[in-house]
Amino acid sequence: MRELAYLILQHVRAALIYVGGATRLLFQAVYYGIRPPYQLGLIMKEIEHIGVRSLTVVSVVAIFTGMVLALQTAYALSRFGAKGFIGVVVAISMVREIGPVFTAIMVGGRVGSGITAEIGSMKVTEQIDAIRVMGANPVKKLVVPKLVATVLALPLLTIVADILGILGGLIISIMELRINTYYYFTTILENISLQDVASGVGKAFFFSFIIAIIGCYQGMITRGGTEGVGRSTTTTVVLVCIMILVADFFLTKLFMLL
Repeated sequence: MRELAYLILQHVRAALIYVGGATRLLFQAVYYGIRPPYQLGLIMKEIEHIGVRSLTVVSVVAIFTGMVLALQTAYALSRFGAKGFIGVVVAISMVREIGPVFTAIMVGGRVGSGITAEIGSMKVTEQIDAIRVMGANPVKKLVVPKLVATVLALPLLTIVADILGILGGLIISIMELRINTYYYFTTILENISLQDVASGVGKAFFFSFIIAIIGCYQGMITRGGTEGVGRSTTTTVVLVCIMILVADFFLTKLFMLL
């Protein structure tokens, strides 16, 4: 029992240290991010890497997610003779939940691991120490551009995913269910609200901080050479996915109260 209690305390201590370190990095990034000079060139480069290059995978996932959701919804609603409401179900599900969560997981897996690999490689090869020796701030030079780019790109990618997911549902509605396009969009516009859209985009905003900070912090604490970089990238993907799902629950509860 003592050994078990000691092991649990060690894990709790490690978790608290990790959360404290990541939170400290977040505050440092915000502090240095609002102070000039602003590295617009690096930010634009990161936006291209994080946002534009993630557009293809996000689009494919969103379209087929909308199509599958429409098929499953049609199967369930057909029992009650309510197939005409398939557009509403698909749209609200995509906008409030599936769009932001799936987009964050896909971008987190692709971008978070890439951020960790980049910074982790610099860490194990002592390039970060070299940046400090030259009088530059590693947080401002490495973390801030990635954080700003992720915060800007992820909500936009979420909006694109929402639109494509709804269009994917439209494809199934037309081909399989013979539902009129005008009726499909009319039912959506009559039942979806600005609050639904805002809650989804708001989730994406918070998810972007999770992806960027975990990716950067995991890279900053990488040790053990190339093997350590591999372990850190794997840890980043797992932590990002878990934290996105945990945060999604609490954000959903929060937005329901507003």
